[in-house]
Amino acid sequence: MIHKRKPTHPGVILREDVIKPLGLNVTETAKRLNVSRKSLSMLINEKIALSPKMSIRIAKATGTTPESWLFMQTKLDLWNAQQSYIEVEPLELVV
Repeated sequence: MIHKRKPTHPGVILREDVIKPLGLNVTETAKRLNVSRKSLSMLINEKIALSPKMSIRIAKATGTTPESWLFMQTKLDLWNAQQSYIEVEPLELVV
């Protein structure tokens, strides 16, 4: 099933639903997550994908699960892949 609306990048969710409401900045959040400011900035500005390791850090810091964060990234990756037409031939079982 192809969704019409592009899923939200998990970095945007982190920025808008966690960092901003807590009144934190990128530098302070990066320190708390024990990551570089640059990598966090790239994530929340949608320049890089969320990695499994980063999902664990975010989950531990927010009391959520890494799976929930990775699911957001997977939905976005799949949506992006579905935007290009991929031609395949059907596979038929040979008996």
